[in-house]
Amino acid sequence: MPELPEVETTRRGLHPVLAGQRVMQAIVRNRDMRVPIPRSLERRIAGARISAVERRAKYLLIVCDRGTLIVHLGMSGRLWLVDRGTPPATHDHFDLVLESGATVRLRDPRRFGLVLWQEPGAATHRLLADLGPEPFDPAFTGAYLHAQTRNRSAAIKQVIMDSHVVAGVGNIYASEALFRARINPRIAARRIGRDRYDTLVAHIRDTLEDAIRAGGSTLRDYVGSNGQAGYFQNEHLVYGRGGEPCRECGTKVRELRQGQRSTFYCPRCQK
Repeated sequence: MPELPEVETTRRGLHPVLAGQRVMQAIVRNRDMRVPIPRSLERRIAGARISAVERRAKYLLIVCDRGTLIVHLGMSGRLWLVDRGTPPATHDHFDLVLESGATVRLRDPRRFGLVLWQEPGAATHRLLADLGPEPFDPAFTGAYLHAQTRNRSAAIKQVIMDSHVVAGVGNIYASEALFRARINPRIAARRIGRDRYDTLVAHIRDTLEDAIRAGGSTLRDYVGSNGQAGYFQNEHLVYGRGGEPCRECGTKVRELRQGQRSTFYCPRCQK
């Protein structure tokens, strides 16, 4: 599933191409996504001028002069640039055609993604309004995370994946950040002290920054806006490495299930 680094990589590729462009038309081939694509979308966005491509958590926000196109890549989506006239494939459900001749295309084989329209004031949309701070927001600190977890008995990995606590820390990067911070993912969040939360916040940021520089992780379907795969998966320290030796101490990396997600950790390095 594309996580924050993959979405941010896509955003950085799209923004310089889309900003300032006018939308000629939207082409919807299949409205049957996780939430159906609104039938009014083509009419509302045709002729709109794009001012920016932004990101909130794992959502891409294509900001126009008359509203915002909200896109979520779901579990298998990719949003990338193609030349006008490039024939669509079976799972290419949506195109945004620009006056420049470029087309932004959404491919989503599993159709868990979203393409929604919000009138001015995207932050008030029900999907965005209750999100916590971004990992790179100055408000996201060890003190903040410590305060948020005093009554949380849930495991720390599940807490940092809660978008109401911090927006956008997904499964891959939660495992990687906890390894870097030397924190066992099973520990109850309320048992972790302030100093360790300072360390964890720093490693969440470092992990995400490293992944963005690498273009994200391509495990199955994801590619960036230029069609290129990411390569941070080659740098994973624990994620996807169950049964393999820890890169730090040689102990076998363990895999377990938490909240229906796979978690990877080193039992020796992470206490």
